[in-house]
Amino acid sequence: MKVLTFTVQPKIPEPLKPLEELAHNMWISWNFDAVRLFIRLDYDAWLQCNQNPARLLGMVSQQRYEEIANDDSFLASMNMVYERFQKYTRGERWYKGEIGKRVIAYFSMEYGMDVSLPIYSGGLGMLSGDHLKSSSDLGLPLVGVGLLYRQGYFKQYLNVDGFQQESYPENDWYNMPVRQCKRESGEDVKISIQMADTTVTAQIWEVKIGRGSLFLLDTNIPENTDEMRQITATLYGGTRETRIRQEILLGIGGIRALRALGYDPAVTHMNEGHSAFLGLERIREMVTENGLTAHEAIQALWPTNIFTTHTPVPAGNERFDISLIQKYFASLTAGTGLSWEDFLALGREYPEDSQEQFCMTVLALKLSAYNNGVSELHGVVSRRMWQAIWSGVPEAEIPITHITNGVHCRHWISHDMLDLMDRYFGPRFAEDPTFLDIWNRVDRISDEELWRTHERRKERLVAFARDRLKQQLEARGVTGGQLAHASEALSPYTLTISFARRFATYKRATLLFRDPERLKKLLTDPERPIQIIFAGKAHPHDMPGKGLIKDIVHFASQPDIRSKIVFLENYDITMAKYLVSGSDLWLNTPKRPLEASGTSGMKAGINGVLNCSVPDGWWAEAYRPEVGWAIGSGEEYDDDEVQDEVECKALFDLLERDIIPTYYERGQDGLPREWIKRMKSSIQYVGRTFSSHRMLLEYAQMFYEPALANSEAFRKEDFQKARVTAAYVEKLRGSWPKVEVHDIVAGDGTPLLKVGDKLKVEATVNLGKLTPDDVAVELYFGTINSRGEFEGPQRVEMRPEEQEKPKGEAGAHRYSITVTCSATGRQGYTVRILPKNINLIHPFLPGYMKWGT
Repeated sequence: MKVLTFTVQPKIPEPLKPLEELAHNMWISWNFDAVRLFIRLDYDAWLQCNQNPARLLGMVSQQRYEEIANDDSFLASMNMVYERFQKYTRGERWYKGEIGKRVIAYFSMEYGMDVSLPIYSGGLGMLSGDHLKSSSDLGLPLVGVGLLYRQGYFKQYLNVDGFQQESYPENDWYNMPVRQCKRESGEDVKISIQMADTTVTAQIWEVKIGRGSLFLLDTNIPENTDEMRQITATLYGGTRETRIRQEILLGIGGIRALRALGYDPAVTHMNEGHSAFLGLERIREMVTENGLTAHEAIQALWPTNIFTTHTPVPAGNERFDISLIQKYFASLTAGTGLSWEDFLALGREYPEDSQEQFCMTVLALKLSAYNNGVSELHGVVSRRMWQAIWSGVPEAEIPITHITNGVHCRHWISHDMLDLMDRYFGPRFAEDPTFLDIWNRVDRISDEELWRTHERRKERLVAFARDRLKQQLEARGVTGGQLAHASEALSPYTLTISFARRFATYKRATLLFRDPERLKKLLTDPERPIQIIFAGKAHPHDMPGKGLIKDIVHFASQPDIRSKIVFLENYDITMAKYLVSGSDLWLNTPKRPLEASGTSGMKAGINGVLNCSVPDGWWAEAYRPEVGWAIGSGEEYDDDEVQDEVECKALFDLLERDIIPTYYERGQDGLPREWIKRMKSSIQYVGRTFSSHRMLLEYAQMFYEPALANSEAFRKEDFQKARVTAAYVEKLRGSWPKVEVHDIVAGDGTPLLKVGDKLKVEATVNLGKLTPDDVAVELYFGTINSRGEFEGPQRVEMRPEEQEKPKGEAGAHRYSITVTCSATGRQGYTVRILPKNINLIHPFLPGYMKWGT
């Protein structure tokens, strides 16, 4: 049966036309005045449409449109909001560089923009969404690339036994804030990709995000077979073959989509390794269009690639069996000139190991000059994890830095708190996101006003939770007295603790349940009780994670505490906003160091919700007594049982001795002054230090601006720099096996020196066919600890002697350097050789470092 389709759009009166533009721009998600317009338009429809302004426009009756089109109050509010929107999109930008079709292309598998765009699952998506919003605020020439999932991530509900179930509702993209990209002729913009023996076609959709855009690829179109239409069916769903197809579509298809839309992705930023195949497409373009070899193309793109890793455990990084990679090899590398061996080497830590799987993280790391983790601790963990790629390079010098995540403050701060801040901080708070010191103005807000605002948010959270609980119970068929309990759950006057995040076992959601009697005592204390809200999804295949949810539900069903502990189903952005603003304490109990960063605690912190967390991820660098509490001091135990027991007791001690007394200690005016003091400190410190604007400024200054400059430099003169650099690297490859340090001699051999003494170190090195201009010979020296390891070593380049070469085989050179002894104690030194070339962003190329032996 052939079905012909057409699209019906709402008939909006001319005076209300700005509503359509606003409804299709994610700017609305961090401007509550704009949201108020749609609530005023039709409150009942707003609730029914899941807060989706684009869908709401199609639900409003024509009669209501006519009424509101003649409502001068509504029109005045709408015009004021629309003028602010236009000023934002057309106004001055922090970024002063050229804005055109040469862009930074940001790739991510998921984006948490708003509840109206369900293409996210958790922290990675939330970070991606805040990244694009902040990029818009700064006016960066950045566009996002992702996939349009027909079903997105699953919706969660619990059965009568508290076991998680999943449903996958279809997304109606024609009633969501996305629009198909079309050519001037009116035709849809589409691209095609060869996947093994099948050609896959994808159409492109656009999401407007303030000044910027997010482009999403969709294979659910008639041109594809039923099997290939499933590529964009679900986020993180399907088989391993579905996953590799998704990643081919995202990486290779994403570059082609940008080209089809007229963009030049001069710089690419891979948010996690899912999109790493984009490097192959960039190589293919340079080989087929610019006449470069594969190795020249790699040198041209390496200085323009940025990679952010989020996963602190090896097993969490995407790996594919070689048989699956082999199936797609020909289509992946067509036109690149890469051999099977060279291709596999790009995705392996140990290229010689024929049994090693192909790792997308390794591919991204090897193709990117700029690599980073997402917190200071995660940077340390990442350098340790991937040290094998850079064999011989000390852990501290592995070329993976860190840029700690941040959150988009105007999106996550509750609207009533934002109103308060706008009044006391002044207009610069909204207009200049780079002025981070403005957070110091929180002290201008009186304790009374801040606390009253928080009380209103807490009342709203309790009302929301009760309504959700009632819906959950009704869905399970509960009636009568049991249903009435939902209306009595929680209290706006009780210390409220929230634990809301993905339910993975390492996050230890049930850590407090190790001592149930002690927990019950706190929950039921007649004078100083606590209450706990849990929310979060377990991965559909994570049975232990689902078990944790079931344990919580069973524990909370006990008659004496059932109003004190609740589990709220289907954690999403809407629920998160209630929780991070209406809670008193944000609890986080991961097993260190498995939390790469975590951003929910940041969202809570900028709202004045205090954090209590294991010092892992962002909290390891953020913790200070005036903004929250740390569970332990970062100790790591080999025995999980011991670690759980120690940290459980530490958490109870914090609650009983500090947190609960501080919350309930009130002055004569009824205000918890010490608690409020910490709230202000949290807002000030977290807002200034962990906003996504600070994060984007660091990305721009450390990565984006240098990478854009590299792109320009390496394209000049027919990619001359790339060709020269590739020739240099090829020269290294051929000569490096013979490069070695022959001998090292220091001073006169005296083992005892004094501070201020000079020490001359000489070394004979063999460079083979390389010249002294091709390498850096460095003295590596510093304090030696009891394990014979360097602590805080220094490096200084040695100079080649101009005298006659030392006797021996060809390629021998004599180097020397004189240093001053500045530290006491046991000192050590050695000599190393590493690449040196003006065109290299850094000298730490995998496999190219030789040490004195």
